[in-house]
Amino acid sequence: MAKFKDSLEYHSSGRKGKIEVVSTKPCQTSEDLSLAYSPGVAEPCLAIQKNPEDAYKYTAKGNLIAVVSNGTAVLGLGNLGALAGKPVMEGKGILFKRFADIDVFDIELDTENPDEIIKACQLLEPTFGGINLEDIKAPECFYIEETLKKTMKIPVFHDDQHGTAIICSAALLNALYLVDKKIEDIRIVVNGAGAAANSCAKLAIALGVKPNNMIMCDTKGVIYKGRVEGMNPYKELFAAETHFRTLDEAAAGADVLFGLSVKGAFSKEMVASMAPNPVIFAMANPDPEITPEDAHSVRSDVMMATGRSDYPNQVNNILGFPFIFRGALDCRASCINEEMKLAAVKALAELAREECPDSVCKAYGNQKFVFGPNYIIPKPFDPRVLLHVAPAIAQAAMESGVARQPIEDMAKYIEQLEFSQGKSKEIMRMIINKAKSDPKTIVFPEGDNEKILRAAKELVEEGIAKPILIGDKIKIEQKMLELHFNLDVPIINPAESDLTGRYAEELYHLRQRKGLTLTESERLLRRKSRTHFGSMMVRSGDADALLGGIDTHYPETIRPALEVVGKQKGLSSVHGLYMMVFKKGVYFLADTTVTIDPTAEELAETAILAAEKVRMLDIEPRIAMLSFSNFGSVNHPQAKKVQRAVEIIKERAPDLVVEGEMQADTAVVPELLEGFTFSKLKTSANILIFPDLNSGNICYKLLHHLGGAEAIGPILMGMNKPVHVLQRGDSVDDIVNMAAIAVVDAQTA
Repeated sequence: MAKFKDSLEYHSSGRKGKIEVVSTKPCQTSEDLSLAYSPGVAEPCLAIQKNPEDAYKYTAKGNLIAVVSNGTAVLGLGNLGALAGKPVMEGKGILFKRFADIDVFDIELDTENPDEIIKACQLLEPTFGGINLEDIKAPECFYIEETLKKTMKIPVFHDDQHGTAIICSAALLNALYLVDKKIEDIRIVVNGAGAAANSCAKLAIALGVKPNNMIMCDTKGVIYKGRVEGMNPYKELFAAETHFRTLDEAAAGADVLFGLSVKGAFSKEMVASMAPNPVIFAMANPDPEITPEDAHSVRSDVMMATGRSDYPNQVNNILGFPFIFRGALDCRASCINEEMKLAAVKALAELAREECPDSVCKAYGNQKFVFGPNYIIPKPFDPRVLLHVAPAIAQAAMESGVARQPIEDMAKYIEQLEFSQGKSKEIMRMIINKAKSDPKTIVFPEGDNEKILRAAKELVEEGIAKPILIGDKIKIEQKMLELHFNLDVPIINPAESDLTGRYAEELYHLRQRKGLTLTESERLLRRKSRTHFGSMMVRSGDADALLGGIDTHYPETIRPALEVVGKQKGLSSVHGLYMMVFKKGVYFLADTTVTIDPTAEELAETAILAAEKVRMLDIEPRIAMLSFSNFGSVNHPQAKKVQRAVEIIKERAPDLVVEGEMQADTAVVPELLEGFTFSKLKTSANILIFPDLNSGNICYKLLHHLGGAEAIGPILMGMNKPVHVLQRGDSVDDIVNMAAIAVVDAQTA
């Protein structure tokens, strides 16, 4: 009951429903208004009249989908009518937006006449780039889609049919791979004869199932040649030459059962009668034809998928429609054909066999997903689905001749898709591409950590860096074995390495006046501190950079690095920088991690070093030195400290655009800056220097957790050679990102 109340509250709280229309252009001034509407809007109208293809250039048509329904088959609830189905269609809209950045208008048609639905969609063609038919009952849905595909020049896709078919076909390919059965040899039984069942059967045959090995059942039993009762032309396509008359008879000896019917349709006795290593996809919602618990209670060799999220292997349409339409829109496909559907199937099947990223595991309560019986299809929140399926769709559209605007550079297109997932993806892709141009060696002190190993694998495969792992070689290789991969990278055990003696001598000479004896130096490197050993590798030039700290507190990595690698000559301290990435831009915050109460000299150092790092990323720095005072408005020692820091920066780096002391809102709101006509800063700052660690640390964490910014860092500034620190709990993606930053740092050094 609580869940039902939560759902009603979710839909009714605040702005009613789940969607709104947001302007993509400014409309704040009379000039904006004259461009958005009369008289300026006449120009694109005339251009489109002259060349209709310009609609894709001057309007939202190319990124706009209509979700069209009459509400006759809403979820598992039946014929609720057009109005009652509207919450589902709005929901479809937010999924399109969330997963593929596609805009949607939901259109509910109050008619059960299929010809009226066809006419309405045809009349809407000028508005939309594609049409997603939804929750329209069979057999009318077949007739509607077939007619629209023949008469319209934009893609029309009935997701209830093809979405389910694509996802379960991908799962089927992987299930058969795991049980070592060939698709052309299996016998498959499909229970259900509606829209989804029809499409699932068709796609299974397209993948290689022999038609005479396909048995379809409905509420009257097996659909066989010569049957009259309850038949229609769409069922007739699957009428089999068979002696089977009931579902129980057909299930005996079958390799695969597809359920697209009702709760409880599959019995334990059916499961027991199936062939060895049976595959059962019980996809009825909300309750499957048989639960995994009941199926496994009969036999242990059964492989299951359902339509529910609380069981493994959820056949979820969200893995299909956003990404299928994304690819179709981007190459301006005139339709979504069989070749494109098969391309989506294969892309999803192949993706499930790849290693699942940490970000996905975190989204599902830190569950681990490894290709196998309980993970045969990707998870909906896997960001890689967009990058695999949309390009596969576009490629298939081009190869089959339905793409009206072919994609010339597929690699660049994939990068653009990655950028669409957020500004952080765009920035990190730029950094990663820089790293790939000249990969450097990075030493990882925690070489036996699972996340480090998985990140090292990605760094090698992507050509971003050359990892060196520190730790016990036998343990590391055993861990790799458990993770099902082999990594050909140097593994160094300080307890056994020939390097340790030389490093111990050098460390002793470096720290002998700091109380370190030669014996203690050797013991420290061999037994106690792999971070000291890794730092010695960087100091000696045996590695270009160090990246550590995944298992330790921040100071435990910085301290050995400072003792061995040291800070740059002339600096009073090292400093910490965070990139805070928002949807519309990026800001750099410092010092956020190291210096607690900096002097004016240290504030100036922080700003100059931050500017160097930002320029390294090909971004022109604009620095604001923050305070509670605006340009002398408060006479206080803290404000004067920041004023003095600005003077030092201007003396040492006169080319930098720097202003202060200033309040935070003045620094980031251009309209507030306009009041200070003397300011060098003419637009918002992109580097924010905080007067102390309290304010910097608090601010970046609040922006990350409450402001929705992605935090990339900490980037350690001021070291003699590149050393960077990971945070405890960092994901594999975080480690890869920081490694790319370390490589670019080493390139610059």
